[in-house]
Amino acid sequence: MIEFIQWHDLSQTQRLFHGRGHAYTGFEHISVDWFSPVVLITLYKEVDNQWLAELAQWLNENIDGCQSVQVQYRCRSMAPQEILIGEDIQQTVVEEQGRKYHIRFGRSQNHGLFLDMLNGRNWLQANAENKKVLNLFSYTCAFSVAALAGGASEVVNVDLSKASLSVGRENHKLNQQDLSKVKFQGIDIFKSFGRLKKLGPFDVLVCDPPSFQKGSVNIQRDYGKILRRLPDFMASGSELLLCLNSPDLDENFLKQQVEEYCPRCQFKEQLSNPEVFKEVHQGKGLKVLRYQFI
Repeated sequence: MIEFIQWHDLSQTQRLFHGRGHAYTGFEHISVDWFSPVVLITLYKEVDNQWLAELAQWLNENIDGCQSVQVQYRCRSMAPQEILIGEDIQQTVVEEQGRKYHIRFGRSQNHGLFLDMLNGRNWLQANAENKKVLNLFSYTCAFSVAALAGGASEVVNVDLSKASLSVGRENHKLNQQDLSKVKFQGIDIFKSFGRLKKLGPFDVLVCDPPSFQKGSVNIQRDYGKILRRLPDFMASGSELLLCLNSPDLDENFLKQQVEEYCPRCQFKEQLSNPEVFKEVHQGKGLKVLRYQFI
């Protein structure tokens, strides 16, 4: 595995190894991320403890600036995390293309930033100037930070988790951004379309839903509910980034949903994922499709 681990500028947060794409036989259950100064190994299957210790030692010795190697066991109940080498670092601040984000370890399954969405955030920053942006399923507002970095006039972040929105507020403060341009809506999207209509119309939509959240979202069932309401709160000519994370649903599912529930959306392109996130089986990884609402 070690020969497959690669990195670029270590001042930037990044994935170092993406076994989940099935490009490296025998390592499909492993990913390795750099959240400076922490290297995080994520395991989706149990591994030999001695092998894991040797991997951690190699990473600690070869990654400049590494102060901690940690492992998260996504193969275990509640996804516990532990320190393998170095300091017990529970939070850090990382940089991505000039944007900064809070990262927290060991508190939940996710840490605050999805690294595979880099190109989506870059696209939004490059296309947000003077635009009013709606960020659905905003989590910790990483897209919102990118939008304001690109000169957005306003961003509305919507997420059921008020705790995630609180981290999002701190991310904006971290980037010294004007909070008067940001709204945080801790609401259930599927019960609040009327509120979104009052806050619109919007020039850009980012919709990045979880594949499944118990009691909240089943995206195979629910994506259409969002799409059919787009005419209520999107401006004519607006841009949409529609995202799909499920490995069981490919881009054709999303295209069919758009065609059925919002035919006024014209497909423009599919954004590529960062090179390290290569997938052997097409459609298994993150899908980000850009549309224009006419």
